This record gives sequence, structure tokens and C-alpha cells, in this order.
Amino acid sequence: MKLQHYLGGLENLGPVSTDVRVFVEPWETRIFGIHTAMMALSSQLSLPKTPSTFTTVWTWADLRKGAESLNPFDYFKYRYYEKWLGGISGYFIANGYITAEELDALTEEYYKNPSKPLPVAGAAEIDERVVQYLVEGDSPKRDVQVTFEFTVGDTIAIRNVPSVEHTRLPGFLRDKTGTIETVYDGAYTYLCDTGPDGVGEAMPVYCVRFEPAALWPGNAEPNFSLYADLYASYLAPLEGEIATAKAA
Repeated sequence: MKLQHYLGGLENLGPVSTDVRVFVEPWETRIFGIHTAMMALSSQLSLPKTPSTFTTVWTWADLRKGAESLNPFDYFKYRYYEKWLGGISGYFIANGYITAEELDALTEEYYKNPSKPLPVAGAAEIDERVVQYLVEGDSPKRDVQVTFEFTVGDTIAIRNVPSVEHTRLPGFLRDKTGTIETVYDGAYTYLCDTGPDGVGEAMPVYCVRFEPAALWPGNAEPNFSLYADLYASYLAPLEGEIATAKAA
């Protein structure tokens, strides 16, 4: 996430909601179901064919990009599943499943007659594929050979990569240093290519340990560490004076 979409490590943001309910309004369950079905029917998955007319790719990354494309003021104005609804609606329009005019017309129909029955669709094959997807998921691990640049114990730098659409690098870790805690076996990709951000083809993933005092000097509690799983494209060897000081 980027900008207003990743607030970890920032202070003085106002009251924090501690509501533990997953769904606040009944309609939110339907949005969650639509999103889940779209992921299960996504065309990149090697799952049994169904009579569904959904023929494009939809992943968690597409959902996140839809929310992150919002104007910052709109992002804070709308609730969680309202952002989901906006992202899903925009995706359907952009991919030709419905026009903006058709969606507006249907919306007006239900505003005028809230008791109007919802469309009924689906088939046993679709339900079976959704269940199979929920059981098996969509693993990011790929069976390819990669080069591991770092080993456990290495002190590394975190890049400040350009984030155009979506990033998996928290803002408060950028330009910081950390220590490799774990080198995960294999190579991993993400749900989408993040462009200039650097995550595309499968690559190593490392668990990096950070000391909070280095992330937030003078404003961190002692005796704990922060860990982050990061793609190799976000890591760089230490250079210059920092590397010399670490070596000493």
C-alpha cells in the first residue's frame, strides 16, 4: 500500500475504531461474496471450467488497487466495504461487463424499490469451483530457480521504490536498515505486476528484522523487534559509510 493507504507507524491520526465486527451492514456480506467468487473464477487459475461469463483476472491486488486509486479525501470518507464496492464496480465497468449508465439505472431502480428481488444466478459448477478455491487458494510460490543475494545475519538497506499503483513495501521502512532473519525457500511472485515498484517475476522473499529505535528514534519502547516479509526487489546491499560502519 502507499500514501494514505498505509498508515502504519504514523502518529496523531485521531481516534482509532476498535469495532471487532467483521460485517457492520448486511449488504457487506454480499460484497465479500462477490469478491470471493470473482477470485475463484479468475481466468489465471487452473480450475475446472464453469458456465460463468466472468472471463478476466481478479485478485486481492486488483481489489486493493481499486481502493488505492481513490482520491485521499474519498478514501477516508468511505467505509471499508464501500471502498470494496467502488473498486469492484469500477472493475466491471472498465472490463465491459456493464456500462456506467446501466449501473446507474439499476441503482436508481433499487433506490426507488428496495424490496425488488435481487437477480438469481449461479450453477453447481460455479459453487464447486468457489469451494475448491477456498480450500486450495492461489499460491504465490513458483517452481523456478532464483539467486539469493543475502543470507541470514546480513544487514541490508531498504529501497525507496517508486509506487505508481500498488506496493507491498510499508512507508515507514523505506530508506531504513534491517537484518536478514530468514531466507524463505523457493521463489515467490505477487498477485499482479507492481510496475516501477519492482515486484513482477518470481523472486526471493526475506524476513527482515528491524529495531524500533532505528525506525522511530527516541519514540520507541525497548526490548522488542519488528519483522517484515519483503520481496528481494525492496532490498539492497549497504553502501558507503553505513556499510563501513557496520563492518567495523
